[in-house]
Amino acid sequence: MPGAPAPPKVGSRDKWKVSVDPASHEKMALVPYDDTAAWGMQKLHKSSSTYCFANHTIEIQQNWKQLGVAAVVWDAAVVLCTFLEMGGIDLQGRLVIELGAGTGLLGIVAALLGAQVTITDRKAALALLESNVQANLPADIRPRTAVKELTWGRDLGSFSSGGYDFILGADIVYLEETFADLLETLDHLCSEQTVILLSCRLRYERDHKFLKMLEERFSVYEVHYDPGNDVHIFRAQRKAQKADL
Repeated sequence: MPGAPAPPKVGSRDKWKVSVDPASHEKMALVPYDDTAAWGMQKLHKSSSTYCFANHTIEIQQNWKQLGVAAVVWDAAVVLCTFLEMGGIDLQGRLVIELGAGTGLLGIVAALLGAQVTITDRKAALALLESNVQANLPADIRPRTAVKELTWGRDLGSFSSGGYDFILGADIVYLEETFADLLETLDHLCSEQTVILLSCRLRYERDHKFLKMLEERFSVYEVHYDPGNDVHIFRAQRKAQKADL
């Protein structure tokens, strides 16, 4: 989800509009009217992008014009994939869930690194997501992955409460109106042992506000910063419950 380039600052002359989920008619994110306005946007309009992780070439199909932010690979996803591959985190046999997966690159890499992965997003994004997962995972790995619909804060009973070792999210913090639902979802999915890894740009004050909200329930640490892409990776775990006196 959105990670690069950043949306324009207030007062910019660039024209932006709200992307709407065609299934639910709910707002998803800001997307530009002019699809050729900036060089930095050009890679988002390519029909595919190719990456190499876990000794595999991964070709991700993109569809910006139809699905907007949910259908392109953002820098935050690439940075977190690199962190997982190089950062000494053992995903072998671990239960992992990705939130706001978009094109699925992050979940695909987690599966290639040995995890059992549930890859989630809203209904409108699932067809492209499923297609990328099927196209890029070898037949022996596919049974360890599942693509499922998840709208934050809704139907959480369909997902194991506290049943995951890792929760992954790449640039899923950008719409303030989703923060409460995202926190509710994280709270449901986490046990005290669950590790949350969030990769994001901190563009606006509202992004820092989310981190403060997260710190009310979780211990949060910055574990990596990529200056070239201006992407931060935060690690969070549920705070231990104090015993009753």
